[in-house]
Amino acid sequence: MIVHVLNGPNLNLLGQREPGLYGREGLEEVAARCRSLAASLGSEVDFRQSNHEGELVTWLHECGADVASGRSVGAVLNAGAYTHTSVALRDAIVGASVPVVEVHLTNVHAREEFRHHSHLSPVARGVVVGLGATGYELAIRALHDLARDHGPLEE
Repeated sequence: MIVHVLNGPNLNLLGQREPGLYGREGLEEVAARCRSLAASLGSEVDFRQSNHEGELVTWLHECGADVASGRSVGAVLNAGAYTHTSVALRDAIVGASVPVVEVHLTNVHAREEFRHHSHLSPVARGVVVGLGATGYELAIRALHDLARDHGPLEE
């Protein structure tokens, strides 16, 4: 079973960009944590990062196809700033029927006002905010548990 872990803009700078806010762990370390947990659950991780909205849309479509074929439990999505701006990502989640757990390293509700709104949360299975890289692990566990207990989400 595949767990897609998709990361949006500027997450390639994780560990370098504002470490007091985002932490010192780089994206490769986060990927290693995700792969280790997924392996313990009998899964593999498809871990990707892009600064381009359209590429994230395409990856969500691919994930939807994997979910429909029974190859994937869904996607962990840290869309970064696109969370607050992208109707296209929201529409890709719905259109491709992707079970998504939205993840944010920081507590977006304790930050600037413009970060308080998410276009993705209303169509996500769940949201994890403010727990750093541990949020990715919680999201992976949640997708596995949801798939086991409830099967694919029917909209």
